[in-house]
Amino acid sequence: MRLLILGGTEFVGRAVAESALAREWQVTVFHRGRHEAPAGVRVLHGDRTAPDGLAALTDGTDGTGGAPEWDVVVDTWSGAPSVVLDAARLLAGRAGHYAYVSSRSVYAYPTPAGLPEDGPLVEGASADAEASDYARDKRGGELAAEAAFGGRALLVRAGLILGPWENVGRLPWWLGRIARGGQVLAPGPRDNPLQYIDVRDLAEWTLDAAARGLGGAYNLVSPPGHVTMGGLLDACVEVTGSDAELRWTDPETILAAGVEPWTQLPIWLPRGEVHDMMHSGDVSKALAAGLRCRPAEETVADTWAWLRSIGGEAPQRPDRLRVGLAPEVEADLLGR
Repeated sequence: MRLLILGGTEFVGRAVAESALAREWQVTVFHRGRHEAPAGVRVLHGDRTAPDGLAALTDGTDGTGGAPEWDVVVDTWSGAPSVVLDAARLLAGRAGHYAYVSSRSVYAYPTPAGLPEDGPLVEGASADAEASDYARDKRGGELAAEAAFGGRALLVRAGLILGPWENVGRLPWWLGRIARGGQVLAPGPRDNPLQYIDVRDLAEWTLDAAARGLGGAYNLVSPPGHVTMGGLLDACVEVTGSDAELRWTDPETILAAGVEPWTQLPIWLPRGEVHDMMHSGDVSKALAAGLRCRPAEETVADTWAWLRSIGGEAPQRPDRLRVGLAPEVEADLLGR
């Protein structure tokens, strides 16, 4: 199979590239050149937001040669939908399938527990729009992919994504905090169910689905309750070998202190509407289409091994705020 990844050097794109290389696919990555591409891929450079920024895709090089063709395109773009539309239109006649990594954020809020793919979607999205907000941008990206590829567009509506190469910092923050040891504020309840997708499972499923010619929208995240908050943090303690003592604290105490779920305490959400949206999605369609989710312990262990291999400091996306709880805020809460 001949694969083109628009991106391919960070987190999701990198996981897709590594998965395809392991299958011995021919992999091309198109990116701006700011990060090193995985070994073994063909590299094309360009800035898809710049005038004539897609030129390298028209001739297969950076200026010479014939127009290439691909079996599958994977696009992880999170900005203006018009950028997806430009690339998809350019590639519509030269690629078999277009997999757009979208998000479950495209559903209208509040998103009830167990919502399938045909649930109501955010309003105001457009395929040719400039950047607005994350949910409308992702929905607009879906519309752009479908406008150019029709039924050959695969819409991968991912939930929370964890695993090696993470450049948002959620699981890396917990691993780093627990590795430092001592008393650790653990947001309860301990049995709070979580739903996420290991980036490598996302990559494997996306390539499998695209190769099979699947189209349309799929919620791509683990089954609800794949792990609990307690199970995830216990795994962090185990893999780091730390002397950390998890101090489970009720949500009311945490919220009363002004601590923000999800950002200051990554991954965690108290039960309610937002928890239902993030951790209670219906994934029966993806499971029926072959989705397999590795144990949380494996995700945690491999993320820790990757962090140690790069010196312990995870890369940070410039368009995302740093996550995590300040030590003084944690100490104050533990003191209560």
